Amino acid sequence: MAGIEQTLRAAGITHIAGVDEAGRGPSAGPLVVAAVILRDPFSPQLSEVRDSKELTAKKRERLYDLIVNEAIALSIIEISNEEIDQAGLHKSNLEGFRRAVSGLAITPDYVLTDGYGIEGLAMPTLGIWKGDQVAISISAASIIAKVFRDRIMIEMDLRYPGYGFAAHKGYSSAAHTKALKELGVTPIHRKSFANIASLL
Repeated sequence: MAGIEQTLRAAGITHIAGVDEAGRGPSAGPLVVAAVILRDPFSPQLSEVRDSKELTAKKRERLYDLIVNEAIALSIIEISNEEIDQAGLHKSNLEGFRRAVSGLAITPDYVLTDGYGIEGLAMPTLGIWKGDQVAISISAASIIAKVFRDRIMIEMDLRYPGYGFAAHKGYSSAAHTKALKELGVTPIHRKSFANIASLL
């Protein structure tokens, strides 16, 4: 799956950052963006790395630790529900991408992102449609972002019991919708989202 990285490496580009997010769709909790520069995208140890949505939670947890060990630079950014409400989801997403890249301890030579390209960076970037399925650096970032966010939502389940955040992670499942109607809106809900705004 490292075809894009292979092409870039052949052109003499070594520090390739993959960037992806988790949490665009949920109506509660933060948006999490991760940027990863892998030591060797072609390492056999990373052969199981793929789009986080294609993996079980158990496998994502195992690969999270592996990616952390195989990364020479890693950055994780949280965009709060308050910032999403204030700036809007898409703008918050792109700002999270920029912050994640800026937070890397090593300045990348090239940045690969899932879906949207990032404007305003000093280095070249490429937004790739379904990038988490075709670029291992983006897949690695997707796993980091997903696992990190899931851990946050499991903690939120303890802080706000009854909503089932540990199970649905803030997505608008039937159980989540039922809890909202019975218990009301929490401080971590995105009040700009239509389903939440309708309850206020």
